[in-house]
Amino acid sequence: MEYRFLGHTELKVSSLCLGTMTWGNQNTAEDGFAQMDLALEQGVNFFDTAEMYAVPASPDTSFRTETIIGEWFARTGNRDKVVLATKAAGPGDYVKHIRGGPRLSPASLQEAVEGSLKRLRTDVIDVYQLHWPERPTNYFGRLGYKHREDAQALPIAETVAGLKALVDAGKIRHWGLSNETPWGTMTFLREAEKIGLAHPVSIQNPYSLLNRSFEVGLAEVAHREGVGLLAYSPLAFGLLSGKYRNGQQPEKGRLTLFKHFARYTNEQSVAATEAYCQLAERHGLSPTQLALQFVTTRPFVTSNIIGATTLEQLRENLDSVNLSWNDELEKEIEAIHTRFPYPAP
Repeated sequence: MEYRFLGHTELKVSSLCLGTMTWGNQNTAEDGFAQMDLALEQGVNFFDTAEMYAVPASPDTSFRTETIIGEWFARTGNRDKVVLATKAAGPGDYVKHIRGGPRLSPASLQEAVEGSLKRLRTDVIDVYQLHWPERPTNYFGRLGYKHREDAQALPIAETVAGLKALVDAGKIRHWGLSNETPWGTMTFLREAEKIGLAHPVSIQNPYSLLNRSFEVGLAEVAHREGVGLLAYSPLAFGLLSGKYRNGQQPEKGRLTLFKHFARYTNEQSVAATEAYCQLAERHGLSPTQLALQFVTTRPFVTSNIIGATTLEQLRENLDSVNLSWNDELEKEIEAIHTRFPYPAP
């Protein structure tokens, strides 16, 4: 397992990060415990979660995942072996059950952190992330920007002040962004500098063979400002594993269970996925490992967030780091990317 610096800090995290968003819905607590045991055993020292998990967000499932992780810490005493990241939900109708309607204000962030600390059974969060922006902009599958002002959206400066208060109080060590744009990222950096808050250490955005939009504007920001990508959905909700090929609908697959997760299921994505799966087969490779190692080897990626619903899937994901990358794979992937440049948002 390779370890990489988190932003401009001296903290090193594994190149694969354990994603947890299915625990408490598709997975039981015991499943989560077993996944954390295996990941740690295989060298993963970085776990990512969020207050709204498990997904899909609902009053019955939110907060469950953090609670499962906290119970594992209490059982194993492994808190000091893990770089722990969690996220504060932003505004949205689907999360109104969280904090009476979550905001990214100083008071709401304070409430969110206290809840996460209690559920996670820890005194401090290593990386505290803003799950999505307050303002209307491009995220969760939207690419074509159409400007719209929202008088209710809080200024970024207020959110940054709230984050500084949490750092100063010792509740969080570092902070990061998620589902952000280049403008948003640079504005957060500028506002942080004004009040003496260290820059964000990461940005968690979607990135995969089917969605390389991060490369357009944010990759340069990641390099120049030290805000490395924590890539989520590297398998595009499992599509790039090949398990949905030829119209298959595996019984416990996420896209089978949750039909509204349609971000990656358009005709172009299905065609591109087939091309990548055939590429893997020509080289005698697992489509899953090809897709994951592509993401992990990008120079702007700090860590690739892998998720699984079975230990077998998790082992295959973890083994992706052993796939030897070469120029031939790179060229063939770029050829497919030219045919299907941005099939999914």
